[in-house]
Order: sequence, then C-alpha cells, then structure tokens
Amino acid sequence: MSKVAVVTGAGSGIGKATAHALLRADYRVFFLGRREARLVAAIADSGFPTNVAQPLVCDVSNPDDVESAFDRVRDEAGRIDLLFNNAGVAAPEASIDEVTFKDWQRLVDVNLTGSFLCARMAFRMMREQDPQGGRIINNGSLAAHVPRPGFSAYTATKHGISGLTKSISLDGRPFNIACGQIDVGNAVTEMTATFFEKKGGGDASSEPFIRAEQVADAVVHMAQQPPGSNIQTLTILATNMPYVGRG
Repeated sequence: MSKVAVVTGAGSGIGKATAHALLRADYRVFFLGRREARLVAAIADSGFPTNVAQPLVCDVSNPDDVESAFDRVRDEAGRIDLLFNNAGVAAPEASIDEVTFKDWQRLVDVNLTGSFLCARMAFRMMREQDPQGGRIINNGSLAAHVPRPGFSAYTATKHGISGLTKSISLDGRPFNIACGQIDVGNAVTEMTATFFEKKGGGDASSEPFIRAEQVADAVVHMAQQPPGSNIQTLTILATNMPYVGRG
C-alpha cells in the first residue's frame, strides 16, 4: 500500500516540485494550499490520476481549516506517513524599525503558526494510527542560521521553525515519529523572484541558484530514511552561494 503524504504550499515552487517527486516515489499525496485552482493545476502537471494526487484547500494559519483538512486526510486515506511543512511567505526588505505589524503578524501566522498547526494535527494522527508513527519534515531556511539584513520577521519565524523541529523530534520519540528540517538556499521559485524584485529591481542572476526539483529530491531522500533513522537537518544550496564564508 502506498504511503500517504501531505505537502503544504503545494500549488507552486518547492511544494509543487516535492509533491510531484513524492508521487513518483509511490506516495499518495494531498496537495494542500489556499488556492484550489493552483492545486488542481499542479496536480494536472504531475500527470498522476486524482485518486493518488488530491487537492486539499486550506489556510494553514486558520486552526479550523487545518483541523478540517487533516480530518479529511484521515477519512479518505486512513493514515498519514509524511508531512512536509512547506507553506511560507516573505515580506519586503526593511530595517526592523520599518517593519509593519501587519507584515510581522502575517509571517508569524503563516510561517510559524501554520507549521505548528499542521504538525500538531499530523502528530496526533501519527500517534493514534496503527501502525503508529510517521515523519514530519519542516522547511526552514538558511535564515534559520544566518539572516540577511532587512529580514527580521522572516528570520525570526525560521529560527522558530528550528526550535519547533527539535521539540517535535523529542516529543515524537515515544511514538515512532521522526522530525527533520531542510534548510534551502536560493531555490528558483516565485517567492525568491519576488524577493529579488523587492530588493530594488535586482534579479536572480546576481546570485547562484538551484532548481526547486533539486530540493524536492532532497526532501524525498529525507522522507525515505528507514524506520529508526532520521536526517535531523539538511542544508542544500548552490555551491557558490555566499553562505559558508566570504569571497
């Protein structure tokens, strides 16, 4: 029987690429996101039938939405083996004194609270199902370790993801629930394109990038670890990205 995965933010970018990669790895995948049309298009692009690739319309920042979405997964699939907590947003570059409360709250609601809400429901299902257990993979960022200037809200949420990942790892030990984090540097997505535009008209050519599909392959590698094995953190970035050191 195919394993069951939920991918948040699956309508585009890394989420879409990962959902497609999981389908190729013989998972039944629920594409979770806010916009149904995007989810349906992402599923159509996969080439897989709708009995193994299904849209799940949900705002991850809304507790009722999240609970209803995971109830549907339980009703339709009976279990969950993998959650890829990927949904996230960014805000315009700004010094901390110029960050609006609205932007701060939006990033916290989606990036951090959304990841918590989805992990909470997935963990509950994994703990109660038979056989017990599963795996949660959180999408962090290089910002979880080394921030860019002008991105205090985004950086704070991604540092929060690192703490959430470690806490889930500890809480999951008695229940065969593993949790890891993938930290991505400069993957080509709509969000990164917007980021460079908001930096003042720049473009992705100013820094080296990797493809979203490369990130997706790394997530599948984490997901397919054997029981009892966990990749706690995985960092993937362009070889020449200025992250490790200067020059």
